[in-house]
Amino acid sequence: MSERRVRLSWFLLVAGFVLASFNLRPALAGISPVLDEIMEDLGLSPAGGGAITTVMVVCLGVLAPLAPLLARRFGLDRTLLAGLLVLAAGLLLRSAGSVPALYAGAAVAGTAIAVMNVVMPAIVKQHFPARVGPFTGVYVSGLVLGAAAASGLTVPLEHATGYGWRGATALAALPAVAAAVLWLPQALRRPAGGPAAPRPFRALLRAPVTWAVTAFMGLQSLTFYITLAWLPTVFQEAGLPADQAGYLLSLSNLVQVAVTLAVPVHAGRARSQVPHVTAATLLTAAGYAGVLAAPATVPWLWMLVLGIGQGAAIALALLIITLRAPDPAAVTALSAVAQSAGYVLAALGPFLIGLLREVSGGWTVPLLAGLGACGLQLAAGLLAGRPAPAAGRPGREARGTGDPGPDPASDAGPASDAGPTSDAGPTSDAGPGAEPGAGPRSAPGRGE
Repeated sequence: MSERRVRLSWFLLVAGFVLASFNLRPALAGISPVLDEIMEDLGLSPAGGGAITTVMVVCLGVLAPLAPLLARRFGLDRTLLAGLLVLAAGLLLRSAGSVPALYAGAAVAGTAIAVMNVVMPAIVKQHFPARVGPFTGVYVSGLVLGAAAASGLTVPLEHATGYGWRGATALAALPAVAAAVLWLPQALRRPAGGPAAPRPFRALLRAPVTWAVTAFMGLQSLTFYITLAWLPTVFQEAGLPADQAGYLLSLSNLVQVAVTLAVPVHAGRARSQVPHVTAATLLTAAGYAGVLAAPATVPWLWMLVLGIGQGAAIALALLIITLRAPDPAAVTALSAVAQSAGYVLAALGPFLIGLLREVSGGWTVPLLAGLGACGLQLAAGLLAGRPAPAAGRPGREARGTGDPGPDPASDAGPASDAGPTSDAGPTSDAGPGAEPGAGPRSAPGRGE
């Protein structure tokens, strides 16, 4: 292969990977800025409006286990391509204009994101085995930037096109189609791989730390998705214009880019992550309290505080999964359990907050409920953040300070030797957001 073709192949690989990561959150983040319009147009109650996000988040948890099955059957690259195409179809269906299409499209899009959440960390391991850390950072940054772009640009695009909420939300399908086109050369290559490694689920489910990690993962996701679904509406009802409310949500997401890259580096060197978990949760609670007390006074400050707290919380949740599991198989299993169960818990948030808003007639009770969830998040984080026997291998100590784990490239396994053109199916069981074998030097981010 000529040098020019090698460079083109590398460019398509990286560009497709970056654009695929960008598509993981716009379907979720692009709804809240126009939620009031959707509710008014289709006659939905606040609970019905919150259920749009709830449907997608339920899919993230319940249907994530489909991804390893698909990856073993078709390979990682083809599974990612299918996810992008199904995502585009779901976004178009969701914007068709009827209530059944709205919820059906949300379910289709959520299913695609659930599968993509799982395979993206494994794509990093497969195609970039010697650069797991940097490309995990690229993946996380793309994810957060996609959420920020959707929350900040949906209303301006609606005004610019004149097509209303249907046209603005349907435009999110374009990046998914573009990513699929760029990723097509990878999917056309022949998959390679061997037998799948066993996953230590039985021992994992008996370890108390598993449930602490799962609770922390779920509760920090719940407090995040509450703000993602409802904060623009809170700001609009406090008197802010719709586009400014979307910009504020975008600001919170942008802050998370830096936070999700920086926090794991520091916390991964510590024996205990309790101080980091405490700081992240208290910042999240402070943001909630600020929105409750003075939503229209200094809203940018509350969103900055929320961005720092929530970005740190998801980074710590994914880091703790890696620290508490002793090997790639255990990381995969713990990630699958924590994120599947965690997203099911998180899915309750937007719906319950919408229901509380409907019953109480204001935002005081719903935001107080969010503060209560922050308290539960802190309790779970205090347990998950302590050094503990490794999940999945009871009695074996988790890695602590000074042991950052093996070099990401050193334990990539046989599939890693195939370089950027392989598509190893059996090694694709990596749970959503986990980075098998990468140790605490990985840079997880807003992978919900």
